[in-house]
Amino acid sequence: MSVKDTIKKSVLESGTFAQYDMLKIMLAMTIALLMGCLIYMVYKKFYSGVVFSRSFAVTLVGMCVLTCMVTLAISTNIVISLGMVGALSIVRYRTAVKDPMDLLYLFWSITTGITAGAEMYPLVWGAAIIMIVMLTLFYHYQEKGKVYIAVIHYQGDVAGDEAIRCFGKRKYFLKSKTMRKGMTEMAIEVFCKKEDTSFMEKIRAVEGVNDVTLIQYNGEYHG
Repeated sequence: MSVKDTIKKSVLESGTFAQYDMLKIMLAMTIALLMGCLIYMVYKKFYSGVVFSRSFAVTLVGMCVLTCMVTLAISTNIVISLGMVGALSIVRYRTAVKDPMDLLYLFWSITTGITAGAEMYPLVWGAAIIMIVMLTLFYHYQEKGKVYIAVIHYQGDVAGDEAIRCFGKRKYFLKSKTMRKGMTEMAIEVFCKKEDTSFMEKIRAVEGVNDVTLIQYNGEYHG
C-alpha cells in the first residue's frame, strides 16, 4: 500500500466515520486527572521555596490531562497526528522556570499524560512510586535549616570584622561588599539550623553597626 492510499484510508476512517471506545477514553482521562492531582499534592508537600505558586501547581494537573487528550487524539489516525504536530510546532513557551525542580514536575506531568493516553497504566503508577520514593529520600536526608541573606550597614573596618565573628561556627559566605563615604554595606549568606537567628542581636550590639536586615534566601547553599 502506498503512502497516498494510507492517507486516503486514514481520512475515510477519521471524523464522523471513526468509532471511539468511550470507555477507554474516559478511563485514560480519569487516570490522568487523578495522577495530576497526585502530582499537585506531591509538589505542595515537597515545595521548599519562599512563596508557593498555586497557579503553577494547578498547571501541572491541567497539563497532565491535556497531554493525555493529545495522545488519545493522535493515536486515532495519521491525519490527526500530522495536524497536531504541525499545530504544536508553532507554539513557543517563553516563561522562565525559576526553580530547576519545577522542570522535574513539568516533565513528570507531561510524561504521565502521554503514558496514560497510551494506556500504559502500569508504567504510570510505577513512575509515580519511583518519583515519590526518590523525593522522600532526598527530602528526608537533606540538611535541615534555612538559608538567609544578612545585610549589614556599618562604619569602620573593625565593626565589619566584629560583625563577621558574630556568626560563630555557622556556615556563611560573603556575597557582596559595597563601600560608600563613611558607610559600608555587606551582604552575607548564612545557613541557620532550626531558625537560630540569635546572631542578629550580637551583630546589632557591635559598635559601629547601624542596622542589620535578615532576608530568607530561596536557593542552594554551597559551603
